[in-house]
Amino acid sequence: MTEIKPNILVVDDDPYVRESASLLLGGRHYSVITCESAKEAIEIMLGKNNIDIVLTDVRMPVVSGVELLEKIHALNPELPVILMTAYAELDVAVDAIKKGAFDFLIKPYHPSYLIHAIERAVKYSNLLQIERNYKANLEDTVRKKTQALADALIMVKNMSKEVILRLTAAAEYRDTDTGIHIVRIGLYSNKLAEALNLPADFIEAITFTSPMHDIGKIGIPDSILLKPGSLTEE
Repeated sequence: MTEIKPNILVVDDDPYVRESASLLLGGRHYSVITCESAKEAIEIMLGKNNIDIVLTDVRMPVVSGVELLEKIHALNPELPVILMTAYAELDVAVDAIKKGAFDFLIKPYHPSYLIHAIERAVKYSNLLQIERNYKANLEDTVRKKTQALADALIMVKNMSKEVILRLTAAAEYRDTDTGIHIVRIGLYSNKLAEALNLPADFIEAITFTSPMHDIGKIGIPDSILLKPGSLTEE
């Protein structure tokens, strides 16, 4: 499978630096876009260009590299930004690291230093992408499991309702008065629960379970349950 190289944005007001960095990185098959100002860099970031790494000079007119770093991280906090600086600006570079810069290079730098910094940034970006993919897959798995559990609970609830309805029908078959009484109790329980402003789940539960209070009559022999007269002491 062909490896996809990241897009690198090189920002420097010195055309020689832009050209040399572009040639060096392009020779490593990286996709390179160059610009001479922070303003242009932000416009590129906001455009359709998918920038993966930014290499910028610290000392630039109007907007410095550190200010550009802050603007970039306002758009994408995880984007690796590598700063190029001179020895006299090391304190600025250290401050930039504290503000989230990924790395810095001291000019004039050896080509191998730039390649090493870019490769580290690529590995960092890949690790972040792996983490994002893992979280997305985990969230999707949890969502599917949660939905499956919800579906199972609905199925159990529907099965319970069906059992209650069948038992009610059985009670009505044995004794019409008991069957009607059971249905009536369910309706009364529903109305009372609603009048008391009880939670919807409770109202639903008591509506379907309250009819069970008299369901035990199903097991009473007809000779006792349907006896027209009084029961004997025995």
